[in-house]
Amino acid sequence: MKKEYKKLFQIDGRTVDLVCLAEKKAKDEMKQAEEIAEYNQLKVLQAFQKNKISETHFIGSTGYGYDDAGRETLDRLYADIFGAEDALVRHNIISGTHALSLCLFGVLRPGDTLLAATGKPYDTLEETIGIRGEGNGSLKDFGISYRQVDLRDNKPDIDGILNCLDESVKAVIIQRSKGYDFRKSLSVEEIGDIVTAVKRKKQDVIVIVDNCYGEFVDVIEPTQVGADLMAGSLIKNPGGSLALTGGYIAGKREYVELCSYKLNAVGIGKECGATFDLNRSMFQGIYLAPHIVCQAVKTAVLAAYVFAELGFQTSPAIGEKRSCIIEAIRFGDPRLVVAFCQGIQKGAAIDSFVVPEPWDMPGYGDPVIMAAGAFVQGSSIELSADAPMKDPYVAYMQGGVTYTYGKMGVMLAVDNMIKQNLL
Repeated sequence: MKKEYKKLFQIDGRTVDLVCLAEKKAKDEMKQAEEIAEYNQLKVLQAFQKNKISETHFIGSTGYGYDDAGRETLDRLYADIFGAEDALVRHNIISGTHALSLCLFGVLRPGDTLLAATGKPYDTLEETIGIRGEGNGSLKDFGISYRQVDLRDNKPDIDGILNCLDESVKAVIIQRSKGYDFRKSLSVEEIGDIVTAVKRKKQDVIVIVDNCYGEFVDVIEPTQVGADLMAGSLIKNPGGSLALTGGYIAGKREYVELCSYKLNAVGIGKECGATFDLNRSMFQGIYLAPHIVCQAVKTAVLAAYVFAELGFQTSPAIGEKRSCIIEAIRFGDPRLVVAFCQGIQKGAAIDSFVVPEPWDMPGYGDPVIMAAGAFVQGSSIELSADAPMKDPYVAYMQGGVTYTYGKMGVMLAVDNMIKQNLL
């Protein structure tokens, strides 16, 4: 196949040789990803059979959406897959940030305190909480206080968390993925350690997990180690690249209900909501998700080996346990970040001709460059890369709806840097 890469995409021979060498070295890690996917696929299949999914569940509804069998069964399906009491899966939850916002506004009340147990949450939650911006309807505007405990040596500071856990703390939020930090993402076991510690000290505290990018990377999820709520986006892992939009919340039934009241109206909650013609893609997406996530993980593994070979620091590093689909590459140079993202864009099936540049994206504190040539706008499970344009200039890559697609993106990213004389 080396000749085809060179012939069809005019890729430098050095790039092809480098990627093929890295692929051979990464074989064992990729095999491990396939074994995890096999287990998760069996788990998903079992849930489909348990809930007796049929063609009738794909029929959409209009208007109020009363008695929508597909919507109600999809909630139960997610709950079973994630080992939760209940779930809220909706096309009108527009993002992971939206899902998490519903969790926060759903369970917190004036006078409560939110404690972030893994440092500052992802940038797009800053204004929701009130860390950045004022007078915009944030938690802060509603009299909800905020504290955070930073990681210590890139690990959860359990003692620091417990020291901040006083009677005013109603909820603790944990971010599973690295976000825009150059660190390892939290494993489900580490999340479980935090949950156990805080529940031992304060049983009634509500633990919320930002599970974006983490679904199906491991064989268990945060709800299976005691998290009360977890949330994510359907245009990331659980949508399997087929969901056209949407998000989910899963966890304890009483808290999921409160979140549904915030999405719709108190007293109505999960009982209404038209699904139009979107049920089929959401069912099919979650069914294929374990396989699609595996492709993304294998792409991330390949990128780690390739860029380690080039002398760059990566996270996760070679051989490290993976807890999300994100691969972070520390370039230390804005030119390399831009060239990398532009190369990823060149490998896309959609908008391959577009040349991404840094810009002031809504919700972010710094200019951000994003490469995302996707069939579903912003679908980071397909293949994407983004980076805040600030020191130490780290690019974050995720996705790869097929491994070949992901491999092509990595190859073109390297090739673009070589052709710009940056490597």
